[in-house]
Amino acid sequence: MDTLTEADGRVRSVLVAVALTVAGLLASQVTTLPAILVEPDLALDPSGVGRGLLVAFFILNFLGFAVAGAAYLAYTGLGWSFVDLRTPSLRDWKYAILGIVASFGFVIVVSVLATVADLSATDNQVVDYIGDDSTMALYLIVIAFLFNAPAEEFLWRNVIQKRLYAAFSRMGAVVVTSLVFAGVHFPVYAATAPSLDPTGLAGVLVSLLVVFGGSIVFGYVYVRTRNLVVPIVAHAGFNAIQFGFLYLTIEYAPEDLEAAMALVRLALPVG
Repeated sequence: MDTLTEADGRVRSVLVAVALTVAGLLASQVTTLPAILVEPDLALDPSGVGRGLLVAFFILNFLGFAVAGAAYLAYTGLGWSFVDLRTPSLRDWKYAILGIVASFGFVIVVSVLATVADLSATDNQVVDYIGDDSTMALYLIVIAFLFNAPAEEFLWRNVIQKRLYAAFSRMGAVVVTSLVFAGVHFPVYAATAPSLDPTGLAGVLVSLLVVFGGSIVFGYVYVRTRNLVVPIVAHAGFNAIQFGFLYLTIEYAPEDLEAAMALVRLALPVG
């Protein structure tokens, strides 16, 4: 393959990755419409919305990502054989644990650096849905394993990252996927930033750095195992531990809730 053709192939692959990412985010907006039509406050002030509708909203949101990925497989004729699902081996489980540990390690490093620089991450919408409802935190643990991680890892790892293998090295595809994933979140975080002055933009960048780092970790364990179950477990385990921590804080140390919310706000990307 000559240089021009290779460059064209990479540009096309990146554009496909961007299009699929945008399609996933737009699809999630469409799939959540039934819940929002039933309760408009889901889009305005979710603090007073009942748990049943909140659970439905989250499930429908993640369903949109899965729909976008499935539509691409159907459109391209790749089919479900393209999906790397198999029972994890002992080695796979080790990488899943590595993914959880590495994700937390990255968040801690970013948190420390942000504190030293006197910066704070932009608000995360997930904490608004939880509020001080400990039971909702438990529901989100279940949702993380059954809907959140499977849908996001299916689209961004098994569809987008794997599609990029045709034009990039394995780790190159991980980096490109992560850049695209973080990039499309810029307007979401910018919209919730208190201001877009240098301090506000720095907070947005802190949030995007966490999104980018998490994607790098989950992408790496997928490269090493070629098994979608592994990044799903790592992703879900990472989120579940955060929600579990939040549950314990609400139940047994409510005076520390603000600090706990700050950790979850930093670590969980906006969907």
